[in-house]
Amino acid sequence: MCFSAPASFVAGGALTGVGIATLKKAKSKQELPFASIPLLFGLQQLAEGAIWIAIGASATSLQAVATYTFVFFAYILWPTMVPAAVLAIETVPWRRKVLWPILLLGMVISGHWLRVVVTEPISSEIIEQHVAYLLPQAPVHWLLGTILYVTATCISSLLSSHKMVNLFGILVLASLAATILAYAHGRVSIWCFFAALTSIVIFVFFLQRSRKTTTQLA
Repeated sequence: MCFSAPASFVAGGALTGVGIATLKKAKSKQELPFASIPLLFGLQQLAEGAIWIAIGASATSLQAVATYTFVFFAYILWPTMVPAAVLAIETVPWRRKVLWPILLLGMVISGHWLRVVVTEPISSEIIEQHVAYLLPQAPVHWLLGTILYVTATCISSLLSSHKMVNLFGILVLASLAATILAYAHGRVSIWCFFAALTSIVIFVFFLQRSRKTTTQLA
């Protein structure tokens, strides 16, 4: 978790296990991106656990690798991955048409942060028992940047025709609100942790779908 190395490794290990189980329940290639989200969140949390260890041991090389890994997930992967995954399992035509522009927005956000990560110094540190990631500010106001990011990563889920996907989006939004209200430092780390926990809903989505299929065949 964002508060200690053991918590990060426990959360990461648990989500990795859930993620593997979720992937096994995917029935088609179209479902694989959405089914892989819990596993990817697990790997992200393991990376943050490595940051805690590296800072405590003054292992600068490990800290740099783990920091860039976490930042890749948080800033580059999720803005594109989430809308692409939701779009891949969507079958309602009008919803697909709305999701495409959101996916393009996510790709622009990912592209911006990829450029930042490649060209600018990135670092991490512990502030008030939380991991804080130090990146250059985006060229837009932070509030606008947050709205655009949330649109790509959360609103896309709310537009799905699947109720459990909607619930995933709602829980991620709620975790963002709680993080903003409760924490002054390490908000990216903390939000990612709570968002990672909500990805268990994705396993439930595939589990329910699998049980429904079994019932229909019985």
